[in-house]
Amino acid sequence: MSRSAHPAGPRHADVLTEGHYTAPPADLNALDPKVWAHTVSRNEDGVVSVGGIDVATLAEEFGTPAYFMDEADFRARARAWRTAFGHDADVFYAGKAFLSRAVVRWLYEEGLNLDVCSGGELTTALSAGMPADRIAFHGNNKSTEEITKAVESGVGRIVLDSFQEIVRVAHIAQSLGKRQRVQIRVTVGVEAHTHEFIATAHEDQKFGIALADGQAAEAVRRALALDGLEVVGIHSHIGSQIFDMAGFEVAARRVVALLAAVRDEHGVELPEIDLGGGLGIAYTSEDDPRDPHEIAKALNEIVTRECEAAKLQTPRISVEPGRAIVGPTAFTLYEVGTIKPLDGLRTYVSVDGGMSDNIRTALYDAEYSVALVSRASDAEPMLVRVVGKHCESGDIVVRDAFLPADLAPGDLIAVPATGAYCRSMASNYNHALRPPVVAVNDGEARVIVRRETEEDLLRLDVG
Repeated sequence: MSRSAHPAGPRHADVLTEGHYTAPPADLNALDPKVWAHTVSRNEDGVVSVGGIDVATLAEEFGTPAYFMDEADFRARARAWRTAFGHDADVFYAGKAFLSRAVVRWLYEEGLNLDVCSGGELTTALSAGMPADRIAFHGNNKSTEEITKAVESGVGRIVLDSFQEIVRVAHIAQSLGKRQRVQIRVTVGVEAHTHEFIATAHEDQKFGIALADGQAAEAVRRALALDGLEVVGIHSHIGSQIFDMAGFEVAARRVVALLAAVRDEHGVELPEIDLGGGLGIAYTSEDDPRDPHEIAKALNEIVTRECEAAKLQTPRISVEPGRAIVGPTAFTLYEVGTIKPLDGLRTYVSVDGGMSDNIRTALYDAEYSVALVSRASDAEPMLVRVVGKHCESGDIVVRDAFLPADLAPGDLIAVPATGAYCRSMASNYNHALRPPVVAVNDGEARVIVRRETEEDLLRLDVG
């Protein structure tokens, strides 16, 4: 790999980025364990490895761009959530973050349940052997076909998202001679500290049934009256990438108040409360995520306290971590291509992927870290913007970061914490081929989702 020097752009100690000053890290070769998977390290030659295999070897075998997932890390995080909540609660992995048949098998083996929100996710889960009664089915607009498949399969619960869906699921279940377990998803009026597009509990959005104006109580009333449904609980989800527990406390208080109202009106104490997911992870060193045991303790205390105040038995709690499990387990490996310094501004570093493999920066203004991983460097830091190869000015992977000033075409760089939503939201924009997902564990690497080929693109083009 070439390491020739080139004009490096700004390199001074504090750089103005997006209206605030950013200082380069003290050591560009350091790998912050908050943002990297557990087995990621830099060897004595300065090359980064994961699961005992260095990135140069991985790139040679699997190509770039590619997602490399630390299987041991995934399993450890899944176990941590399962252990933290114990046997008196349920942990549903949110499949939308990233789902494959290998992941489903890992979840099953580690004792987690699975949350799906489409017919495709349900098919993947069932095909990999996840028992249907350990699956919850979400979605704001489930089709008749999807509901029918879910009921026929015997999914453990369907989360009802509208008045129309209450009737639709009841009718389908009754026509199949079944009584479907359901939860009612309510919007509790809590706007978590998150991006506008991923805040999901204020009233002005597409998910759930509003609590504030009595609609949620009416939804429970209607669902309890239908023979095809067994109402087992209330579901709430307040947003994504949340670090503050205050929103969960407000949400739990309002959901428990609804449970008390249901008891008072119908003489029924619903046995479940699902507080959703949305707990944040570290994308940069500035992020400070909470430990699963801390989260479990806080949520259990909140629900228990509110139920005691309402003179209710404490219901069985469910949570839905997705990003919090899979997000930190993977990084995306790229090869550096064009390097373009803009004097007095920053250096643009183009890679062989982009918004087709990580749309989150363009969509959510998400922040990521990046590191040179094919070698160590003692060069001074330069401010860079890592961009992709697509025909969009918004094709940005990492908006502002520091890389060594001797960065050169052919170097390998990696963006950590890309296990969640990157492959799930990947596209074929510009007819790009979606990258593979490679699981690495104890010195062995295997493809769990293969790289797309041009034949795959043409196979769908039947014109």
